[in-house]
This record gives sequence, C-alpha cells and structure tokens, in this order.
Amino acid sequence: MMQELSMNILDVAENSVRAGASLVEITIDEQPAEDLLTIEISDNGCGMSPEQLKNAADPFFTTRNTRKVGLGLPFFKMAAELAGGKMDIRSSIGKGTVITAYFVRSSIDLMPLGDINETICTLIHCNPQIDFIYRRRFEDSEMILDTREFRRILEGIELNDPKVSKFIRDFLAENTSDLFTGR
Repeated sequence: MMQELSMNILDVAENSVRAGASLVEITIDEQPAEDLLTIEISDNGCGMSPEQLKNAADPFFTTRNTRKVGLGLPFFKMAAELAGGKMDIRSSIGKGTVITAYFVRSSIDLMPLGDINETICTLIHCNPQIDFIYRRRFEDSEMILDTREFRRILEGIELNDPKVSKFIRDFLAENTSDLFTGR
C-alpha cells in the first residue's frame, strides 16, 4: 500500500496520461467543519467501457500488457475506506473519467497527504504536453494552478524548462501557504 495520498494521486493521474488525456484536473477539498477530505481526479481521456468500469477497482484487472495486476485504484479505494470514506468512479468512452475519493479527516487511519506540491510539479514536468488544473480548497478559500494560463504567458517556452519548473514550485508553495494562513 502507498504511504501517502499524494502517491495515489500521482498513480491515478498517470493513468489519465496513459488514457490519452490532454487535460487532467486534480482537486483537493478539505472541509474541517464537515470532517471531510475529498480528492477528485478527472480527465478527458479515452474513458472506460462498462466492463472496465465495473472491474476498475479489482487488483487483478488491468488493461496493461506489461503486468497482470493494477493496484493504483484498489489502493486508493482501500485508503478511502480505511479512513471511513469511499471512492466513486464515473467514466464514459470518449469522454473521460472522474475518480472521487472521500475521507473522514479525523480518522486515525487517514494517510498523510504527503508532498502534494511536489507531486503536481512532477506531473507537469514529466508531461509537458498535457494541461493540468490543480485546485486546492480549504474551508471557503481556494487556490488554482492552471497550466493553460502559464502556456499563454510563456509563449512557447516548455512547461518542463527548469526556470518554469522552479516558478511552478514557488507558485505552489506561496499559494498553498496563503491558503492556510488566510491571506
């Protein structure tokens, strides 16, 4: 099992990349008053057939030829269920997939989120051809990183350029800090 939720997010987002997505959206929503943490990963990839959707959380079902098991979604589902939550998957062929995991924030079994900023940076850096929207909500506050906006400003400079990667890393650090300090 993965030790941090950010690793589950990385794995599921990489599934989106393999599914041919050109846009991946990752939302982390923390609502302490409701004792709820929600993580949603959606994409505009190829989607899943009804049979694939039915078996998506089965560790012995995979569409990959390189191995006989697929543990990403089963581990994510197990992490949610251990923390008193659940996982939902919606998908349509040609339209994409939405995976939503719900966690009870106060659960002793809730895994730490981990270094989500570094996870987002890694996804962008390793997949510069794909657009990512990352939303982080805490109570009524929200921060958004949208690589489409960066592309417009950068005018052809790749998202995995070292200076751009540093800017994205700094952007996430500053905006995450502001989110939790209420600035």
